[in-house]
Amino acid sequence: MDRAQDTEDLTDLDSAIQKLEEVVVLMLLDHPNRAEWLQNLAMCLVDRYHRLADLKDLKAALQRQQELVDLTPMDYPDRGRQLQNLAVSFGNLYQRLGDPTDLEHGLQRSQESVDLTPADHPNKAVRLQNLATSLMDRYQRFGNLEDLEAALQQDQEVMDLTPADHPDRADRLQDLAVSFTERYQKLKELKDLETAVTHYQEAVDLTSADHMDRADRLHRLAMSFRERYRRSGDLKDLESAVQKDQEAVDLTPEDHPDRASRLLNLAASLGDRYQRLSDMQDLEAGLRISQQAVDMTPGDHPNKAMQLHSLGVSFKDRYQRLGDLKDLESALQNKQQAVDLTPEDYPDRGRRLQSLATSFRDRYQRLADLKDLQSALQNSQQAVDLTSADHPDRASWLGGLALSLTDRYHRFRNLEDLEAALQRGQEGLDLTTVDHPDRARWLQNLAALLGDRYRRLDGIQDLEAALERYQHAVDLTPKDHPGRASMLHGLAVSFGDRYQRLGDLTDLKAALQRHQESVDLAPTNHPDRPERLQNLAFSFAERFRRFKKPEDMKQVHKHYIDSFKTGAFSTPEDSWWAALRWASFSKEFQPTYCSAAYSAAFNLLPELLWMGHTIPVQQDAIQRLDIGKTTSAATRISLTLSDPISAVQFFEQGLATTFQQMLQLRPDLDILPVEQAETLKKLSSELYSGASQNPSRVACERQELLQAIRKQPGLKHFLCSRPYKVLCQASQGGPVVLLNSHDGGCDGIIILNPAADPVHVQLPNVTLDSLKLHQSALKELLRHCNLRTRWESASPRLFGHREGFRSRTIEEHFTDLLTWLWSNVVEPIYQVLASHDIHKGRLWWLPSGSFTGLPLHACPPTDEFIHSYTATLGSLLEAQAKRPVTTQCKVGVVGVTHTGLRRANYLKGVEQEVEKIRSIVQDPNLECLEGEQATPAAVQNQIQTCSWVHLACHGTQDLMEPTKSRLLLYDGALELEAILKMPLSNAELVFLAACQTAMGDAELVNESFHLGGGFIAAGFRGAIGTMWSMNDQDGPVVAETVYSHLFGDGRQPQASDAAEALQLAVNKLKAQNVPHERWIPFIHMGV
Repeated sequence: MDRAQDTEDLTDLDSAIQKLEEVVVLMLLDHPNRAEWLQNLAMCLVDRYHRLADLKDLKAALQRQQELVDLTPMDYPDRGRQLQNLAVSFGNLYQRLGDPTDLEHGLQRSQESVDLTPADHPNKAVRLQNLATSLMDRYQRFGNLEDLEAALQQDQEVMDLTPADHPDRADRLQDLAVSFTERYQKLKELKDLETAVTHYQEAVDLTSADHMDRADRLHRLAMSFRERYRRSGDLKDLESAVQKDQEAVDLTPEDHPDRASRLLNLAASLGDRYQRLSDMQDLEAGLRISQQAVDMTPGDHPNKAMQLHSLGVSFKDRYQRLGDLKDLESALQNKQQAVDLTPEDYPDRGRRLQSLATSFRDRYQRLADLKDLQSALQNSQQAVDLTSADHPDRASWLGGLALSLTDRYHRFRNLEDLEAALQRGQEGLDLTTVDHPDRARWLQNLAALLGDRYRRLDGIQDLEAALERYQHAVDLTPKDHPGRASMLHGLAVSFGDRYQRLGDLTDLKAALQRHQESVDLAPTNHPDRPERLQNLAFSFAERFRRFKKPEDMKQVHKHYIDSFKTGAFSTPEDSWWAALRWASFSKEFQPTYCSAAYSAAFNLLPELLWMGHTIPVQQDAIQRLDIGKTTSAATRISLTLSDPISAVQFFEQGLATTFQQMLQLRPDLDILPVEQAETLKKLSSELYSGASQNPSRVACERQELLQAIRKQPGLKHFLCSRPYKVLCQASQGGPVVLLNSHDGGCDGIIILNPAADPVHVQLPNVTLDSLKLHQSALKELLRHCNLRTRWESASPRLFGHREGFRSRTIEEHFTDLLTWLWSNVVEPIYQVLASHDIHKGRLWWLPSGSFTGLPLHACPPTDEFIHSYTATLGSLLEAQAKRPVTTQCKVGVVGVTHTGLRRANYLKGVEQEVEKIRSIVQDPNLECLEGEQATPAAVQNQIQTCSWVHLACHGTQDLMEPTKSRLLLYDGALELEAILKMPLSNAELVFLAACQTAMGDAELVNESFHLGGGFIAAGFRGAIGTMWSMNDQDGPVVAETVYSHLFGDGRQPQASDAAEALQLAVNKLKAQNVPHERWIPFIHMGV
């Protein structure tokens, strides 16, 4: 054993432990030397634990030390030492596993040891020191100030007992410094921090360069320097912290159990220096070192949560600098793990909750998902609730909560949120000392809130208060501080607000100056730089409006153009609105820049309608950002500038954006290398099906893969917005007519064929108001007819009498609507087609905005065209290009006469409808689900396995949440959201003989998420549906005609023949003189 201790040879130590174990096992329990052998064995086990950090050694040592104490009489002179050794091992076990029970056991044994030790005992100081350590551990665990004061008292007693030349003086000085540091952290008394720094420095000065504890003492000295820097902002302290942390790491062996904690502190110092000096080398080094610390630490280590949190902060810093969403996802993941590993009663839990809230807020600002905002608020509130009124970090947590409340105010415009944010912000500022380094930041946040209230309530006193606080924040911030740019930006915005309010040119000049300073201080790749450039451009625009100087005009366009070059935006939504301001300014003064402005806006759509979001979140963004209105404006201005090609590209890019993203999740992979194709297929499938537990991370991985794919030859535009030369291929089967509605005028655009430029057709007699009027009239007609479900015919009805008008039949009202549509919309289109010698054949309609839902196909008095609709040019291209995986033709038929769930009309015609199909389609290819067989699960399976599907049942359209539109089946419903997630590799045509299956909604401008459009988004090449409810007795007539044309005489059906088949069926209804409301609703979509 002596040789093992002298040589530090692990082989000798292992041999000693083995022999001692053998002796102890063979020795009688009452042997007089048993205590001595137990003590020697415990010492060797502790020694090996310190070398190898093997938990089994520590637990074995504890067992032997406990046995030794149990064998020792209460009055034995050496009992105090044995209790002390046992206490130290309990302390080591607590440090390793974090179990408070071990902490309490250790503290109890330390106190017993001290109580047994006389005041003049040579080991009194050692035992007091260990008691202080245990008290400090309990304070750090539970935050009880009494434990801290007791620890400090014991440490001071230890120093009083330690001569100046004592070999342990440095160690004891360090323990005393730790206690002063902790009290500073608790009470923020600067004298405690200064005392701690002094004692740490003394300890280091007393420690020789080759001393085994020098690394630890340097590490703690570095921590105190960093803490003093955070308090005073003195850069010399921060540089000293980095230097001492680096020395400590360099002195620590790779396999040392404390290496991870020292790495972590070096990372923290580098992080602080990055925050101060914005040097990317510090940021990257800090992140790399934090990752090393995490990787070398076992999952059950009590410091794991702290290390994960630190790593999360490093990822957060890099995200905020570079704007890479992957870093934000990594920040959230590590911070969430840290919180999950932190006990509910742990003092540092509040800090980790607030840090997690910050990253949720970052993701909300980037992606605008309301769940992230809710998570940010929840975690911020928890952090505040866990913090006592006198806690030094309470101001920070209140400030974080204020920021999240501000975000909610901006989303919902609820004044209560703004007032609550102001209250929390003021509370936080009031808790901040005048010399606190974060005071400028709290002043800035409060100023921003006052600016928000000014813009809401127009109180000039709020604007003046905002300016005062912004100026104060700038004055408190060193010129080399990276936060100064943000404060100057806020100050500039407030000067701009006051200029717009009072018209004082001094304010405009100040705004321009501060904006320019803010931009000059921002690195070129900083994600906040675009917003600052955009506000600088806005200020130049204000000056141009005042003086009309061409140089100011140039500056407007220059700064807007520069702002959209980087592609990294901390808040894409703000940049969206900035692009629209640029477009508005350009339209007013220099329309030739409109295309650039709208291009900048539309290029943000992949961020704004991010693929990692659910469809409802995307559709909320579509309405909130007014994407439909923007699309119609971009299309209209392009046509005004005689640029129909750009008009088509804008129209397509902003049209049915959610629909297009669903199509992107089913890409053509044949052109990709096998490995990339498989990976893209897997990632797309996870997003498409909603199966991923972390869709944000999957979407990031998919975007990274797409960027790599686009760098390969010939794949530059893979899954990007298509240029006109590709889009025009959609007209290979016949002309496609785009209809755009805008308050400045309504237009048609005809793509005649793939070789032709698009043709602009002005519709001078159509206005946005007239379209809305006819939309309303149609809805009124449908309401009066009660056309919500498949219905049975009734006698002719009168349209409700209104004062000033005679009662008229429904037929007359339908005739009026169709006549107006023909004269003002369709006939002008036909005239242009005729001028190009096109008089018959296939014709596709692509309506948008207020054209949505109007029966364009039904209004020609006589017709040689076969009409279809498409949601986008891209979806028509996809349908045209798709070919079934198998040539086998399998037809699935669903017939539900009543749902079995709720009271609904009994559909007598369904049974006859199914029989008609059964009589036409040969049995081997037919699969029928009727009545109780047609459960949601069975129908879902049939849709996935059959290439031709006929659904005869009730259906409902949910205009508020289109993905909740559903087919009503037996014992349940099948929602559009589930249909969209189905893998449909062999789908050809779906016939939706249900109500409201192809009903668009003008409120969801440019979105095609009715049931029919949803089936095409899911993978069907074509669909037959109804714009409103069909008459139950018409189902058999239409089905028989359609399927006879497609399947008659044993023909191999083609999806491209379905439109003609439907036209034949509708003509048959018209020949029977059925009312307009019965034959108009049937439409075809797709190929």
